[in-house]
Amino acid sequence: MNVYADVVRYRELFGNLFRRDLQAKYRGSALGVLWTIVNPIMLMGVYLLVFSVMWSTRFAAVRHYPLFLLSGLAIWTFFAAALQSATRSMLDNANLIRKIRFPRQLVPLSVVGAHLVSFAAMLVILLVLNGILLPRVRATELLAIPLAALVVGMVSGLALTFASLNVLFRDVEFIVAAALVPLFFLTPVIYPLSQFAAHRHIVEVIHWVNPLSPAVEAVRAPLFLGQMPFWGDALYLVVACGVALALGAFVFTRIDDQIAIEV
Repeated sequence: MNVYADVVRYRELFGNLFRRDLQAKYRGSALGVLWTIVNPIMLMGVYLLVFSVMWSTRFAAVRHYPLFLLSGLAIWTFFAAALQSATRSMLDNANLIRKIRFPRQLVPLSVVGAHLVSFAAMLVILLVLNGILLPRVRATELLAIPLAALVVGMVSGLALTFASLNVLFRDVEFIVAAALVPLFFLTPVIYPLSQFAAHRHIVEVIHWVNPLSPAVEAVRAPLFLGQMPFWGDALYLVVACGVALALGAFVFTRIDDQIAIEV
């Protein structure tokens, strides 16, 4: 895993790339870093309006549905935004990659780091809100932090994988963008899987085939339900994180020598 050790070994360079990505993300905006909070809250408001007011569904019957929704949206927003931005990152930094020899895996990983700021901000807000409004979570909600860290690891591995492949196959970024649309509705962000107990086989597919579903369920359990995460979800998340990181390192090392030529 020397691929990821370089983040520490070249931490000053990684810090410069991270600050550049973060500044570029909010350059020229009046609210600046406050957009890290405003954007997910706006998304929550839209989904809440649609699913609990305009289109009445049984999901809105979930007690404290806005917090239920936000706990899923925080993970989804980070996953989708970081993955989509990181996939293009090496092509967007082609001039830098051609001119200077440096650990190129730092480029997509710094993009993930920039989006991590938004994710951390939303997680802090959720910890505070849920701790105030949901007494049942006060004993468990801090367990969401290490589980969220595993989500970050999984996203980092996938980001490095897709960013590396996109250098050779430019269709990858379009495939990722297209796949995120159905994946959102196949992830229990706006609905609890327990509502579909009558369709057990469909629930099993959504739960175990989509790697993001156990991640959402594992984080939501201590953060919203006030329960220990189901051991299967937690184990799945640990394995998915390890596999994603290993896959990212494997793909990158195979392509590294070609990156400067192909970009």
